[in-house]
Amino acid sequence: MGAKTALLAFAEGDIATALSSTARVDRAATEVLVRQVLPGYAVERAEDTTLFEPYPDDDITIATSLPGVDVFGDRRLMFDRPSELPDHLHEVAAGRRIVLHGMHSVVDWLSFAVWENGELIRSLSLAPDDGIIENIGEPFDFERPYWAGEHPVEPWPGMEDEEPYPLPFHPLDMGEDALRALFGFILEGMPMDTDIDADTVPLYGFHVADPTGQEQVDREAHLAALMANMGPRRVFQMGPDGVMREVEL
Repeated sequence: MGAKTALLAFAEGDIATALSSTARVDRAATEVLVRQVLPGYAVERAEDTTLFEPYPDDDITIATSLPGVDVFGDRRLMFDRPSELPDHLHEVAAGRRIVLHGMHSVVDWLSFAVWENGELIRSLSLAPDDGIIENIGEPFDFERPYWAGEHPVEPWPGMEDEEPYPLPFHPLDMGEDALRALFGFILEGMPMDTDIDADTVPLYGFHVADPTGQEQVDREAHLAALMANMGPRRVFQMGPDGVMREVEL
């Protein structure tokens, strides 16, 4: 699994239905929205993409505005604790439903949240290294089989002696169901007839950067600290018999 997302939506109705619309505002109007979501940043035109690539590079925002929904993709809009969504985003939403979906396959992290009329009704953030970071509100229907133990993480053949997965399910598995339930599409797995084709939903691209350069400096320093604290690297490879074995570097 290699899916990643960083999606924020302000919606008046069903997001999937709105994403199926062929009408959208132009780039200039979308740029106005981007400046509202990320105030104070320098904004320039960048390469356009589609909703099937919902995890843009650093300093890149992807966005579209359709009848009934505004959608933004930006790593800076993802939070370990979604309940800490900045106040100005609630102002931009102007009473519309707010939906967040963040997923990162490298660390098996999942985060999603929904606000209705300004009230947080559900927030979940978890990863195997950190456990359950935030769990607010009643689980949605798509979550219940996971919490009921119906989707345990089975060990790879040959790795049964490894420590069991520290969560009762794999966050990326739930993440795909959350993406379908909240946005109407998936990135991996078998699509349903009712799923929208995310690759047919165009998004404008913008280079959105801190004009002082401090955000970029802080990001590089954080990455350097993470690299310095990494333990010894372990690599596993599947043999011809279908069994995973650790290989020496």
